[in-house]
Amino acid sequence: MSAARIILIRAVNVGGAKLPMARLREIAAELGAVDVSTYIASGNLLCTPPGNPDAFDRALEQALTDEFGYVREAISRTPAEIAQALNDYPFGDAPHGHLYFLTGTPDPAAAEAFCANDFGGGEQLQIIGNNLHINYPDGAGTTKLTPARIAKALGVTGTGRNLRTSAKLVELAG
Repeated sequence: MSAARIILIRAVNVGGAKLPMARLREIAAELGAVDVSTYIASGNLLCTPPGNPDAFDRALEQALTDEFGYVREAISRTPAEIAQALNDYPFGDAPHGHLYFLTGTPDPAAAEAFCANDFGGGEQLQIIGNNLHINYPDGAGTTKLTPARIAKALGVTGTGRNLRTSAKLVELAG
Protein backbone atom coordinates (compact mmCIF):
# COMPACT_ATOMS: atom_id res chain seq x y z
CA MET A 1 0.00 0.00 0.00
CA SER A 2 1.14 3.52 -0.68
CA ALA A 3 -0.56 6.46 1.01
CA ALA A 4 -0.08 10.08 0.07
CA ARG A 5 -1.26 11.37 3.47
CA ILE A 6 -1.29 10.32 7.08
CA ILE A 7 -4.31 11.87 8.73
CA LEU A 8 -4.39 12.02 12.52
CA ILE A 9 -7.78 12.50 14.15
CA ARG A 10 -7.50 14.24 17.51
CA ALA A 11 -8.78 12.56 20.68
CA VAL A 12 -10.91 9.69 19.45
CA ASN A 13 -11.69 6.48 21.31
CA VAL A 14 -10.94 8.28 24.58
CA GLY A 15 -13.33 10.20 26.80
CA GLY A 16 -16.46 8.91 25.09
CA ALA A 17 -15.63 10.05 21.54
CA LYS A 18 -16.05 6.67 19.85
CA LEU A 19 -14.83 6.24 16.28
CA PRO A 20 -14.77 2.72 14.87
CA MET A 21 -11.80 2.42 12.52
CA ALA A 22 -13.86 0.42 10.00
CA ARG A 23 -16.31 3.32 9.78
CA LEU A 24 -13.44 5.84 9.47
CA ARG A 25 -12.14 3.86 6.47
CA GLU A 26 -15.64 3.81 4.95
CA ILE A 27 -16.10 7.57 5.41
CA ALA A 28 -12.72 8.29 3.83
CA ALA A 29 -13.62 6.09 0.84
CA GLU A 30 -17.06 7.74 0.55
CA LEU A 31 -15.24 11.09 0.36
CA GLY A 32 -13.21 9.77 -2.58
CA ALA A 33 -9.99 8.60 -0.90
CA VAL A 34 -8.18 5.53 -2.20
CA ASP A 35 -5.49 3.29 -0.67
CA VAL A 36 -7.40 3.63 2.61
CA SER A 37 -6.22 1.94 5.81
CA THR A 38 -6.01 2.64 9.52
CA TYR A 39 -3.49 1.80 12.20
CA ILE A 40 -4.54 0.99 15.77
CA ALA A 41 -7.77 2.42 17.15
CA SER A 42 -6.54 5.93 17.86
CA GLY A 43 -7.57 7.81 14.73
CA ASN A 44 -4.64 7.11 12.40
CA LEU A 45 -5.85 7.12 8.79
CA LEU A 46 -3.61 6.48 5.81
CA CYS A 47 -4.99 7.31 2.37
CA THR A 48 -4.62 9.13 -0.88
CA PRO A 49 -7.28 11.83 -0.79
CA PRO A 50 -8.84 13.24 -3.93
CA GLY A 51 -7.82 16.76 -4.94
CA ASN A 52 -6.77 19.24 -2.27
CA PRO A 53 -5.67 17.48 0.95
CA ASP A 54 -6.80 20.40 3.14
CA ALA A 55 -10.28 20.31 1.61
CA PHE A 56 -10.41 16.56 2.22
CA ASP A 57 -9.39 17.04 5.87
CA ARG A 58 -12.17 19.60 6.40
CA ALA A 59 -14.73 17.33 4.67
CA LEU A 60 -13.62 14.44 6.88
CA GLU A 61 -14.01 16.59 10.00
CA GLN A 62 -17.50 17.60 8.91
CA ALA A 63 -18.50 14.00 8.14
CA LEU A 64 -17.34 12.89 11.59
CA THR A 65 -19.23 15.73 13.25
CA ASP A 66 -22.37 14.98 11.24
CA GLU A 67 -22.31 11.27 12.06
CA PHE A 68 -20.91 11.16 15.58
CA GLY A 69 -21.85 14.57 16.98
CA TYR A 70 -18.42 15.65 18.20
CA VAL A 71 -15.87 18.01 16.67
CA ARG A 72 -12.39 16.61 16.10
CA GLU A 73 -9.58 18.03 14.02
CA ALA A 74 -8.08 16.03 11.18
CA ILE A 75 -4.39 16.92 11.00
CA SER A 76 -2.59 15.54 7.99
CA ARG A 77 0.99 15.27 6.91
CA THR A 78 2.77 13.51 4.10
CA PRO A 79 4.81 10.48 5.09
CA ALA A 80 7.94 12.51 4.23
CA GLU A 81 6.86 15.30 6.61
CA ILE A 82 6.44 12.86 9.49
CA ALA A 83 9.73 11.17 8.61
CA GLN A 84 11.38 14.62 8.73
CA ALA A 85 9.78 15.38 12.10
CA LEU A 86 11.17 12.08 13.42
CA ASN A 87 14.58 12.94 11.99
CA ASP A 88 14.41 16.41 13.60
CA TYR A 89 13.45 15.04 17.03
CA PRO A 90 15.89 16.89 19.31
CA PHE A 91 15.85 14.68 22.41
CA GLY A 92 17.71 11.60 21.17
CA ASP A 93 16.30 8.12 21.57
CA ALA A 94 13.86 9.14 24.30
CA PRO A 95 11.76 6.16 25.49
CA HIS A 96 8.79 8.48 26.10
CA GLY A 97 9.26 10.75 23.11
CA HIS A 98 6.24 12.19 21.36
CA LEU A 99 5.47 14.28 18.32
CA TYR A 100 2.52 16.62 18.72
CA PHE A 101 1.29 17.54 15.26
CA LEU A 102 -0.11 21.09 15.31
CA THR A 103 -2.87 22.54 13.15
CA GLY A 104 -0.62 25.48 12.29
CA THR A 105 2.71 27.08 13.03
CA PRO A 106 2.59 28.99 16.33
CA ASP A 107 3.88 32.52 16.79
CA PRO A 108 7.64 32.26 17.53
CA ALA A 109 7.41 34.33 20.73
CA ALA A 110 4.52 32.21 22.02
CA ALA A 111 6.41 29.03 21.10
CA GLU A 112 9.55 30.18 22.93
CA ALA A 113 7.60 31.17 26.05
CA PHE A 114 5.65 27.90 26.03
CA CYS A 115 8.76 25.73 25.70
CA ALA A 116 10.36 27.54 28.66
CA ASN A 117 7.51 26.46 30.99
CA ASP A 118 8.00 23.87 33.70
CA PHE A 119 5.06 21.46 33.74
CA GLY A 120 6.41 19.57 36.74
CA GLY A 121 7.47 16.33 35.08
CA GLY A 122 10.79 17.38 33.60
CA GLU A 123 9.28 17.57 30.13
CA GLN A 124 11.55 18.81 27.38
CA LEU A 125 9.80 20.78 24.65
CA GLN A 126 10.83 22.19 21.29
CA ILE A 127 8.73 23.46 18.41
CA ILE A 128 10.08 22.91 14.93
CA GLY A 129 7.77 24.27 12.25
CA ASN A 130 4.26 22.97 12.89
CA ASN A 131 5.31 20.16 15.23
CA LEU A 132 5.83 20.17 18.99
CA HIS A 133 8.54 17.72 20.01
CA ILE A 134 8.12 16.40 23.55
CA ASN A 135 10.20 14.20 25.81
CA TYR A 136 8.35 12.95 28.87
CA PRO A 137 11.21 11.55 31.00
CA ASP A 138 8.76 10.08 33.52
CA GLY A 139 6.22 9.00 30.90
CA ALA A 140 3.19 10.82 29.53
CA GLY A 141 0.67 9.32 31.96
CA THR A 142 0.98 11.89 34.73
CA THR A 143 2.02 15.02 32.86
CA LYS A 144 0.30 18.34 33.46
CA LEU A 145 1.06 19.23 29.83
CA THR A 146 -2.47 18.88 28.46
CA PRO A 147 -3.93 19.52 25.01
CA ALA A 148 -5.90 22.45 26.47
CA ARG A 149 -2.71 24.05 27.83
CA ILE A 150 -0.95 23.54 24.51
CA ALA A 151 -3.83 25.09 22.55
CA LYS A 152 -4.17 28.05 24.90
CA ALA A 153 -0.46 28.85 24.94
CA LEU A 154 0.24 28.31 21.24
CA GLY A 155 -3.04 29.44 19.70
CA VAL A 156 -3.27 26.20 17.69
CA THR A 157 -4.43 22.73 18.64
CA GLY A 158 -2.99 19.42 17.67
CA THR A 159 -2.68 15.74 18.42
CA GLY A 160 0.17 13.67 19.73
CA ARG A 161 1.65 10.32 18.79
CA ASN A 162 4.59 8.58 20.36
CA LEU A 163 7.72 8.16 18.26
CA ARG A 164 7.12 4.44 17.72
CA THR A 165 3.61 5.01 16.34
CA SER A 166 4.83 7.91 14.19
CA ALA A 167 7.58 5.72 12.69
CA LYS A 168 5.13 2.86 12.09
CA LEU A 169 2.77 5.20 10.24
CA VAL A 170 5.59 6.30 7.93
CA GLU A 171 6.51 2.65 7.35
CA LEU A 172 2.89 1.68 6.59
CA ALA A 173 2.48 4.62 4.20
CA GLY A 174 5.32 3.01 2.24
